[in-house]
Amino acid sequence: MSEHEGPQAVRKGRRARWLVAAAVAVVLLGTGSVVVLTRVSAGASTGDQTPVPGASTTDIVKTTLTEEETADATLGYGSETAVSGRKEGTITSLPQVGAKIDRGKKVYDVNAKPVPLFYGTLPFYRDLSDGVDKGPDVKQLEENLKALGFGGFGAPDEKFTAATAAALKKWQKSLGLEQTGTFGQGDVVLAPGPIRVSAVSAQPGSPAGSEILKYTGTDRVVTAKLDAKKQSLAQIGGKVGLDISGGKSTTGTVDKIGTSVDKDQNDPNAKPKIEVSIKLDDQAAAGSLDSAPVTVHFTRGKRENVLAVPVGALLALAEGGFAVEVDEGGKRRLVAVQTGLYSGGKVEISGDGLKAGMKVVTTS
Repeated sequence: MSEHEGPQAVRKGRRARWLVAAAVAVVLLGTGSVVVLTRVSAGASTGDQTPVPGASTTDIVKTTLTEEETADATLGYGSETAVSGRKEGTITSLPQVGAKIDRGKKVYDVNAKPVPLFYGTLPFYRDLSDGVDKGPDVKQLEENLKALGFGGFGAPDEKFTAATAAALKKWQKSLGLEQTGTFGQGDVVLAPGPIRVSAVSAQPGSPAGSEILKYTGTDRVVTAKLDAKKQSLAQIGGKVGLDISGGKSTTGTVDKIGTSVDKDQNDPNAKPKIEVSIKLDDQAAAGSLDSAPVTVHFTRGKRENVLAVPVGALLALAEGGFAVEVDEGGKRRLVAVQTGLYSGGKVEISGDGLKAGMKVVTTS
């Protein structure tokens, strides 16, 4: 089709454009995409040049368009881990819910003596003292002592030496504990990093061997429920957009993807869901919120360095296809276009002679 003449069914008058604009239906797909459904009426006039309010021009731009899929999610602190005491005695002090605790700081008291936090993932499975067999638990103990400023044994390794015992005694003295040089399995609470107390199960006076509290990480995370059939949208390390209710729009990084599918047993029509955990790239974007609804934007497709116009710039042709009306210093002509990705109110176009910076007539 010639870009100057166009097919008979294309109406060149401005009245026709506004009839087109009124007839064009735009459907949001829940993915940020749009689809134009109706076509130009064959009865539109070709000669009436009556201006219609709202007419304007806009530039054709070269940009990147992204097609998205949205999912509901919740801002919070992630999954909880329960802590049970491993030390004999009576609980005499407990933390407050919401307390954030770093390495070396007291988590709770047993017999009026502190049980502090150490970092690590290997549970202490034996008491440690001079003469025990080598093991990774010794290295984990030395790593924590050294991080707290109690060294003297060189680089942390798997061998418990007299120097390790000496550092251990100094640490015990700093806490007001008996300086035995022996480390007991229940002397600390072990976590991968800093913790936030999410619930307290015990009470002062409870036996120290019971469940004491639950904790989460200290960073807020977003937990999304994604349709199981769309699991491929979430990739570990992948970037997503986040709209936090009461906070700001920001980005996040997919951290964990669930391995089991959940379904609402109370709703027979509910779709199976899979849980996706997302780290906030900017914690400040959530402000002071501890919890809030979040909309997650997963990327379905992306088109880089393409020409795009607002969807309102498209003219639907009676026999199918689309055109745009190019404005060149007040002179207008129709150019047939092929459409590509629709996203965020814009549509990818290509056509003879079109380039970035050209002006086209639009209704939006």
